[in-house]
Amino acid sequence: MSLLLSRLSKRLGEPALLRRSCFHLLSNGFSSSTFPACSIARAEPCGDDLGKLVIRVDKKFCDTYLEKKVPLDLMNEMVTVGASHGWVATLKENGIVRLQDDLNPVASDTNPKRIALPPLVTLPHCQTKVVTNVAMSTSSPEDEDCVVAVKFLGPQLSLCRPAQCKWTNIMIKNPCFFSSRVMFSEKDGMFRMPGSGGHLIGSWDRFGKQHKFQRLKFKNLPELTKAKRELLCSCSVSEHLVESRITGETFLVKWFRKATPKCLSKMKTRGLMVFKIDEEGKAVYTQDIGYLNIFISKSEAFCDPAIEKPSNFAELLDFDEMTTVCLDDYFIASGNFTSRAPYFIPPQNQM
Repeated sequence: MSLLLSRLSKRLGEPALLRRSCFHLLSNGFSSSTFPACSIARAEPCGDDLGKLVIRVDKKFCDTYLEKKVPLDLMNEMVTVGASHGWVATLKENGIVRLQDDLNPVASDTNPKRIALPPLVTLPHCQTKVVTNVAMSTSSPEDEDCVVAVKFLGPQLSLCRPAQCKWTNIMIKNPCFFSSRVMFSEKDGMFRMPGSGGHLIGSWDRFGKQHKFQRLKFKNLPELTKAKRELLCSCSVSEHLVESRITGETFLVKWFRKATPKCLSKMKTRGLMVFKIDEEGKAVYTQDIGYLNIFISKSEAFCDPAIEKPSNFAELLDFDEMTTVCLDDYFIASGNFTSRAPYFIPPQNQM
C-alpha cells in the first residue's frame, strides 16, 4: 500500500497535495457539485433492518461513513444481481426485477425510488435465475426512453423499457456469449457484449430488432516473459467492454485472476490487458488511456475522466478483492476488502 501511495503522490505532484486530497475525501465535505465515483463497502446496522452506508472513494482503500440509511438486505449477495448508473437491481423469487436507488450516495433515504419491472419470461432451453449483469441505456430508469438490459448466464438477453412494462427476449445462439457481460454504448446506441476470449463483439439495438457481430483484430500485443505467459495462461479470464462517454473511445479489458494458494475460493488479480478498439475492429494494446480511469465491478463498467486526480488507472472490485492497477507499468496493488454488494457507483450529481 505504501508503494501505491508513493506512486499516487508522484502523479499528484507533491506528498502534501496527496495528504490534502485524502483529507478532503474522508471528511465528507464534498464541495463539488458532482459526487465522485465510489464503491459500496458495507452498511453498519442501526436498527429496523437498516444500516448506515459505508463507501470507499478513489484509490485510498479508506472507509467513508455516511449518514444515509439503506436496507440491510441489499448487502446480501443473493439479493442483488447487478447495478448500473447508481441503480441496483434485485431479483425476487417470483421473477420480478426491481431497480432501486438506495445505494446511490446522493439519493434520498427518506424517499427512495423503487421501480418494479414486469415478470421475467424464460425462453426455451434458457434460465432466468442466474444473472450475469445489468445495464441501462440512460442514467435513470425513470427516463421515458430508458431501456434496461439483463444478461443471464446462458443464451438469454432480455430488454425492457420501464415506461412500457414489456420484455423483449433474445436468444443468442453463439455459446461464446453465454457468460458475457452487457454494456450500453452511447456512441452506437446499442447494447454490446464481448464474447469469451474477446475476439467477437455482439451488438443489439434497444428494441432487440437489429444485431450485428464484429470480429476484432488484435494489434501491438505485449511481449511477455515465459513466466508471465505461463502465469496468465493459468488464470481465469473475464472480458469487459468499457466506453468513455467523454472521448467516445471504447476499450476491451481482459482481467486475469487466479485462486490464492491459502484459500482456493478467493481470487486475486494477476494481470490486466487493455485494448483500444477502433471503428474497423482493430484492438490495439495500450498502456495509456489518457486522462481516464476505468472502473470494473459487478456493476456496469464505466470510465471516469480524471481532472484533479491521478489518471490512467484501472479500479477492479469483486466480493473479496479491491485492486488498483497502474496502467503505465501495470503495477498491481490489492487491498483487503469484503463486500456483499461489490458495485462501483459512477459520479453522481449532488442534489
